[in-house]
Amino acid sequence: MRAVQFSEYGPPAVVRVVEVEEPHAGPGEIRIAVRVSGLSTGEVAIRSGAMRDLVPARFPWRTGFDAAGVVDEVGEGITGVASGDEVFGMTSSVTRGANADHVVLVSWAPKPPAWSWEEAGAAAGNVETATRVLDRLAVRPGHTVLVQGAAGAVGTLAVQLAAARGARVIGTASERNHEFLRSLGAEPVTYGPGLADRVSVLAPDGVDAVFDCAGGSLPELVKIAGSPDRVVTIADMTAASHGVHLSHGTPEAEAGGNADPLAVHGLDLAVGLAARGKLRVPVAAAFPLEEVAAAHELSEGKHAPGRIVLVH
Repeated sequence: MRAVQFSEYGPPAVVRVVEVEEPHAGPGEIRIAVRVSGLSTGEVAIRSGAMRDLVPARFPWRTGFDAAGVVDEVGEGITGVASGDEVFGMTSSVTRGANADHVVLVSWAPKPPAWSWEEAGAAAGNVETATRVLDRLAVRPGHTVLVQGAAGAVGTLAVQLAAARGARVIGTASERNHEFLRSLGAEPVTYGPGLADRVSVLAPDGVDAVFDCAGGSLPELVKIAGSPDRVVTIADMTAASHGVHLSHGTPEAEAGGNADPLAVHGLDLAVGLAARGKLRVPVAAAFPLEEVAAAHELSEGKHAPGRIVLVH
């Protein structure tokens, strides 16, 4: 079968489609024939070498953490799902490999009928990440939440999931994406120098939590929140020096006991919200699997609103 991998750090051109053996579902797992898989911005950073200190790649590195497709193998002990079912879900963080013709999932949920295959393939990893951070920040009704980088792949889901909890959401983005953020339920504000002053106009009583999806602005975000323990980042590797929690779930972090528990319960919550028309999965672009290098190149530009996906 076809699968995406890279065997060295470098530019997008090092990512290639290769032929590998098919995986098979073990106990507690299912296998799907992939229709669409997500491009992980984290893996784009890993491929470039930017995260080699936190997540050193073991080459060859098979890419992809989430996908949507049709079940074709059901492992021992699994009930409630059968061959032919349409699902979306996540691989093990150890095995990865969702950017392939077949992948084994360890967490999944039924594909919402309202979602296209592209939306379903873009959903699982970002739903889990957004849910994990909102859980850690204990976001609840009446809170005001600032999402930094709200037009990005995780940010778009964080905005909607926070609003679904009854929170007021302020989202940072470039001005061209402000109307897009309003359509998701956020009050937009332009990012960059002077952000604290602009947020104070919208929320003179302050914000209850800050979810940083972009990185690079932690001192100002801590100032806005009033305390570093009210800020969580998924993008800034300097978090510890600012007293801020960096939320991730890599195998290396899990071994050291520093990772947050994966919020896989978010997948079922997403299905319920989608059924009520309360959760969209913005897709910035869809590339054929064979054009994965071009997809990586677009992701590095960090200007695409929503998630980039690969169509199989």
